[in-house]
Amino acid sequence: MRLVTFAASGAARLGALVDDDSRIVDFAAARGDAAPSLDSMQALIEGGDAALIRAREIVAAAQRSGRGVIEATSVKLLAPLPKPPQMRDFLCFEKHLIQAFTRLRKVQAATAPDPEKALRELEKQGAFKPPKIWYERPSFYKPSRFAVCGTDTDVTWPAYSKTIDYELEFACVIGTPGRDIPKDKARAHIFGYTIFNDLSARDEQSLEMLSNLGPGKGKDFDSSNPTGPCIVTADEIPNPYALEMIVRVNGEERGRGNSREMHWKYEDCIAFVSRDETIYPGEMFCSGTVGNGSGLEIGRYVEPGEIIELEVEKIGVLRNRILRV
Repeated sequence: MRLVTFAASGAARLGALVDDDSRIVDFAAARGDAAPSLDSMQALIEGGDAALIRAREIVAAAQRSGRGVIEATSVKLLAPLPKPPQMRDFLCFEKHLIQAFTRLRKVQAATAPDPEKALRELEKQGAFKPPKIWYERPSFYKPSRFAVCGTDTDVTWPAYSKTIDYELEFACVIGTPGRDIPKDKARAHIFGYTIFNDLSARDEQSLEMLSNLGPGKGKDFDSSNPTGPCIVTADEIPNPYALEMIVRVNGEERGRGNSREMHWKYEDCIAFVSRDETIYPGEMFCSGTVGNGSGLEIGRYVEPGEIIELEVEKIGVLRNRILRV
């Protein structure tokens, strides 16, 4: 199923996209009985297999009868999980890391009287290169779960920043809780997949990373974590490591990659995080930026008013406009 949360009659409702995403089965209108496990995306995830079976039954019945089926264009899609219980953003793609550091090395060298000589020196010193620890364990930070927004939501440019960037990622959503999960059993804990745009205030991020503590205001501002447009259940994507990923700005393709390039897989991330720690339904594990998936890598950032579209095969397109007010 392709599950969505949408706004209708002033409330958030749960539904499923059907008919090539042109229509939505509104669970509340279609089910005809009380089903608390279908009141929200979080409730559905926590409801486990029984809730998924009931949801599929409702979708099948609605498509036959037409009851509770609405046009997708008649409502506004919200973030599939409006407030995830937890978010973790990993750095799974080596190509992005290498290309980002290469760009930063060139930017640093450009400030010197002799940029070419400075670049050679930085390369000789091994400056701006992936740290050894990255190859030894999955690295992550925790984005603000309160900064989540959905597709077609306008994001306000933070007043403290002059440089805003996009980051093309996708995410898995945890379905079943667990602790000390072996890598070979980790996939069974995934409920589904969605798209994630890790919007970044690069100038602020570059300053705060000097503290060696991790990103803060460089990542966290209102609506800085767009997700969506839907959560595709795991059965619909049996192989999440073969998905084409594309970023466009104002319709122009800026970058393209594929999830097969993930150095660290979700199984690695789940096994690592769950060591002596329980993970819970609804948690989002984000992939980090695919290679070629950020403006940082090409030295070309977002301008006010531009529309960012992130497309991930089998999931859809996440679209947001960045506005300066």
